[in-house]
Amino acid sequence: MSDAEARAAELRARALDIFSAAVESVHPCQLIEEALTLRGTILEARGVSGRTVEIDLNGLERIVLAGFGKAVAPMAAAVEELLDDRLEGGIVAVKHGHVCPLEKVDLIEAGHPVPDEGSVEAAQRILSLLESLGEKDLALVLITGGGSAVLDAYPEPITLAEARETFSILLASGAPIQDVNAVRKHISLVKGGRLAHAACPARVLTLVLSDVIGDPLSVIASGPTVSDPTTYADALAVLDRFGVRPQVPAGVLARLEAGQRGEVPETAKEDDEACRLTETIIIGNLERAVSAAAERARRHGFEPRILTTAQEGEAAEVGRELARLALATRRGEGPVSPPCCLIAGGETTVTISGEVGRGGRNQELALAAAAELTGTPGVAVLSAGTDGTDGPTDAAGGVVDGWTWPRAEAAGFPPAEHLVGHDAYPLLEATGNLIRTGPTMTNVMDLILLVAEPDPGLDTG
Repeated sequence: MSDAEARAAELRARALDIFSAAVESVHPCQLIEEALTLRGTILEARGVSGRTVEIDLNGLERIVLAGFGKAVAPMAAAVEELLDDRLEGGIVAVKHGHVCPLEKVDLIEAGHPVPDEGSVEAAQRILSLLESLGEKDLALVLITGGGSAVLDAYPEPITLAEARETFSILLASGAPIQDVNAVRKHISLVKGGRLAHAACPARVLTLVLSDVIGDPLSVIASGPTVSDPTTYADALAVLDRFGVRPQVPAGVLARLEAGQRGEVPETAKEDDEACRLTETIIIGNLERAVSAAAERARRHGFEPRILTTAQEGEAAEVGRELARLALATRRGEGPVSPPCCLIAGGETTVTISGEVGRGGRNQELALAAAAELTGTPGVAVLSAGTDGTDGPTDAAGGVVDGWTWPRAEAAGFPPAEHLVGHDAYPLLEATGNLIRTGPTMTNVMDLILLVAEPDPGLDTG
């Protein structure tokens, strides 16, 4: 290994440490401990915006917990410890493998990014639990990213198979999460405020770990306890906008069209009594993780610069664009002088066409960035999911440098072909540029880090 390659490996390691610090900052146990306080009989919940909700537990007959998403298991464990005997029990649904020990709360593992039988079981059991509550009861609802998939049940004539096919079609179309969830909410028995309906007349306190740009409550996990601004007509418009209506199964289409005609009830709206009984607090989001990344970058001697917390776009295009920005920064033409760490957060998309290999949006972004970096020392690009998973793989993403493409070619992995074929995983694994963290037990979207050192040939005088 040359000196330049060794230096690149060190840069990759420092980028990984910065990423780890960001993930640690949004661990659910820590967030619950900061957000929830019990003083006597008063339960106080504080959100990232500074908003506070107080609930007097005195006189309540039952307190139950319902949760769903990739990160709810440790959140539930922290609530169990805080409330102790006051908590009757509950049910949480998590992505397969995202588990931790719980004492009073039942845990159900379910499918992600598309629902499975576990998702339906969890939805049916949580619906039954919430429907059993009365006006002197409290439901604590925990929501994190992944909640749309791990909790779902469907009205007739929609089957689980039809719902799975619909979500797969939408995910492959490149539709952003808000559009995907507009459809999800209108073919579900639990989304779009319908869990709030189930709990009424009980009081509901919902604690949210956001994985959506801008923290829109109606989009996160498809807004099961809040009002929904979208309609059946909006859901059908999504199918048309992305050209997938002809591919959608008949049962799903029949439900949406019946809703548009007013033949089935809409999702919950702002004036619904159930929504007025619900308080919702965001206890963690991407901004917190990005701030932690900036602080760790400073400790490494890098000047941090936060580019955006609303990164969107086609993954490969974003990768190329950000790599070019990193190269310009190294030359002294960027937004901050090197040595520096440019930080972006958000969620890109991958539009699938033709044969599909193995990978995810972060791996594809990293591989596209590597094309731009080829042959240039002093720059590394990391893109990874804070939940530890990227697409249907066991990787969180990738961290690349100027030697990634040459290493791939030497190993017999033509990088251009793997990029076009959405097949970044085997290439990054072969070159040693794959990031594997395992389930992190949290989820606040994706983080992209651009680490750049000064060009030694740059005249700084």
